[in-house]
Amino acid sequence: MPVYLWEGKNKANQIQKGQLEAVSDEAVRAHLNRLRIVPTKVKQKPKELFENVAFLQPKVKEKDIIIFARQFSTMIDAGLPIIQCMDILQSQQENPTFKKMLKDIKDQVESGSTLADALKRYPKHFDNLFTNMIAAGEAGGILDVILKRLAAYMEKAARLKRRVKGAMVYPAITITVAVVVVAIILIFVIPVFQSMFAEFGAGLPGPTLLVIALSEFVKSKIHFIIIALVLLFLAFKYYYRTDKGRLTIDAFVLRLPVFGLLLRKVAVAKFTRTMGTMLGSGVAILDALDIVAKTSGNRIVENAIYQVRSGIAEGRTMADPLQASGVFPAMVCQMIAVGESTGALDAMLEKIADFYDEEVDQAVENLTAMIEPMMIVFLGVVVGGLIVAMYLPIFKMAGAIGG
Repeated sequence: MPVYLWEGKNKANQIQKGQLEAVSDEAVRAHLNRLRIVPTKVKQKPKELFENVAFLQPKVKEKDIIIFARQFSTMIDAGLPIIQCMDILQSQQENPTFKKMLKDIKDQVESGSTLADALKRYPKHFDNLFTNMIAAGEAGGILDVILKRLAAYMEKAARLKRRVKGAMVYPAITITVAVVVVAIILIFVIPVFQSMFAEFGAGLPGPTLLVIALSEFVKSKIHFIIIALVLLFLAFKYYYRTDKGRLTIDAFVLRLPVFGLLLRKVAVAKFTRTMGTMLGSGVAILDALDIVAKTSGNRIVENAIYQVRSGIAEGRTMADPLQASGVFPAMVCQMIAVGESTGALDAMLEKIADFYDEEVDQAVENLTAMIEPMMIVFLGVVVGGLIVAMYLPIFKMAGAIGG
């Protein structure tokens, strides 16, 4: 519906202004008359120039969803009805994209839809985990508790993601800087030395000749090198999209010496945290496993979780298929077995998640401590090697003159 800007006078003859969403200006005037406001001006609010251009609109961030869940749980806990909560959350929302989304969700709930079904209209922002837990909260009358758990879960998951990204950013930036520096040296610096050496007319050492040949190759083939790198990247993306490619690459990533161990710990922390949160919220174990498998982010881990789901559907425990998968450590499987036998599986999963969060922290620190000297050595060898190779003829000539 269009939005109308209005201006009018109240009973005290004071001028008031505002905006209202309505089907027509007559509906706005009727609404104002009910409020005992005499409208003096009613016009449709002009649309923004890029309002319907999706990629120019601000994105809804994970932080927005977390704050939404926190505030929503507080208001539900205070006894406010869902519609009023959504109305307040929408009115105070500064992100226009999220504001529109919340209004649509409120309208859906007002028209008789459940909150979970209304949220499912936006799967990009409210995934299966979120909507299933909301559905369980609505069915059990504990929506405020569920929203608190969701907010806590998302905060911990976001913290875990930041740690892993932090571990990957440093080496990525270092390698990128190294490649750029080497490219600049080969394309712009080496040719200057090459022309200078040509004037001397003396023979050049082997390392210098090798660097000059490499510089000439890069200068003459730079376009082909860039095209080849782009094609290689696109081929990798295409291969990763296939079932066989994703399975192969995900398996390879988990077998990497240092990163593989870190990613295994992240997978365990994510699995146990998500399962513990969902089971504690009343979501059925088979539904929870299905959701966790789809959000695992690694095909090997996903297949292992589906094996667990199949085993439970056949009447087996969770621990046995986890042990057989070979993906999860023996300690995790044993703790889950204890949780199943004592009837406190959700609490045990939360304890495992807390433990592996600390393990991930330690692994990231160890990885950073190991990568830093390796990157320094790498830069020193590559960049230093190029510089030394170009100064060798100068040292040689200086030695000949001095002799």
